Amino acid sequence: MASSQRSQSSECCSSEAGEDLRTSQDVLVLQFLCHVFLDDEIAGLLPVLLLKYQKQEPITKAEILHGLGHDNHEQYPVILKTLCESMCLGFGIDMRGVDPHGHTYVLMPLLGLTYKGLLSDDCRCISRLHILIDILTIIFLKGNCASEEDIKEFLRAREVLPQKDHFVIEEPWKFVTEDLVQEGYLEYRQVPNSDPACYEFLWGPRAHAETSKMKVLEHLAKVNRRDPRSYTHLYAEALREEEEAAHASETGQ
Repeated sequence: MASSQRSQSSECCSSEAGEDLRTSQDVLVLQFLCHVFLDDEIAGLLPVLLLKYQKQEPITKAEILHGLGHDNHEQYPVILKTLCESMCLGFGIDMRGVDPHGHTYVLMPLLGLTYKGLLSDDCRCISRLHILIDILTIIFLKGNCASEEDIKEFLRAREVLPQKDHFVIEEPWKFVTEDLVQEGYLEYRQVPNSDPACYEFLWGPRAHAETSKMKVLEHLAKVNRRDPRSYTHLYAEALREEEEAAHASETGQ
């Protein structure tokens, strides 16, 4: 019954805002992202690319082929396209060629997230980053505040999706409520005056410092092949925040 009431409430809010959010569909598209674009070989390269991103180091064609374990030059254009799509859509990172003749690429932030403190040298970091991006997106979609049940529901849905073993993250609830909170990406607090106590998630100070609602919205729209402006209410809110930030910067406030 409670689930039905939440669904009706969500549909009502969406209707009032004139917004076709298709929230569950969008979030599921995010969850399927790795499985659509990655095979085992490509997945093994992602931690290397993510660490290069963290260290602000370029990567070369030779390093990419070495990471694959063979000199697959014939398939390299397809591999490169897949890597670029995976880094862009999966992590909000632009893989950009800077030396076409030497095949050297730099990794530039699109979402703005640094991921420092979350990266490791194995494939488990892939799931950590996906959880962060998805939860920040859910919080924005839910009106800048997601209930504890919203996040638990997301994690439950994530567990039943088809996924390779190396995309599984141990103790996801601990990672969300402790690690992401300690890193400043999330705020996890008791709902004021709730009795019995209920808890909710908001963007943490680090999320506000590293990214913005507009960047998150543009990323969500790119993943779902939609125009950001088609999320009418969300786009207006993100644009308003951008204008307020620009005004504060100009006035030194």
